[in-house]
Amino acid sequence: MPPSSASDPYAGLSLESISTVDRAVEELRRSLFEGEIEPGTPLREVALAHALGVARSTVREALGVLVAEGLADRLPRRGIQVRRMDAVQVREVTRARLVAESAGVRAYAGSGAEARTELREALAAYAEVRTLDGPITEFTAAHLRVHRALVGLAGSERLLAFADGLYAEMRVALAHVDRSRGNAAEQVYSHEKLVRLVESGDTEAALAELEAHLAEAESSLLDVVVSRDS
Repeated sequence: MPPSSASDPYAGLSLESISTVDRAVEELRRSLFEGEIEPGTPLREVALAHALGVARSTVREALGVLVAEGLADRLPRRGIQVRRMDAVQVREVTRARLVAESAGVRAYAGSGAEARTELREALAAYAEVRTLDGPITEFTAAHLRVHRALVGLAGSERLLAFADGLYAEMRVALAHVDRSRGNAAEQVYSHEKLVRLVESGDTEAALAELEAHLAEAESSLLDVVVSRDS
């Protein structure tokens, strides 16, 4: 489906049949991740209801889900718009991710079997989705699952909840990076290298690799922000 024009950001939206809220959410989420609706775009109930062929009440509920997922923001007197990160937010999220994910790396030696299994399974799923011609939503979700599994090694539900908030904030921007890089194999390899170091027990080497990994991710996200705002 081709990207929408600047004059009509909703042109690429469609549903195969009468929608439910879940189907509307799925279609909107797909459009955000595919870049058809750009960060910062207002999400107007009337226009979306027309584009999707559903009632405004369905769109209203669907937008509430997007806000809860961190994909959109509800702004005072401005309605709802697609989440738009700026350079300051990118740097802040990266610093916070480093704290959360480093905590997991440091805790590996004392982590439980379930957390370790999740890390291995997350990495395997990421490698598998790379070989499939699926939507970018699946690739980005698998990507973030690996990083969430690193945090999970710390065994703290509060820390996981904190990390989930960070990942939600950056999902749309990260999808753009994943989509534009075109180097899925290299991305998977870099995560395999990181996980190998974590599992080797060489904590300092794993932390150094994590810091370099997140610095590269920050650079890519900043490139997206600069390109978008230029």
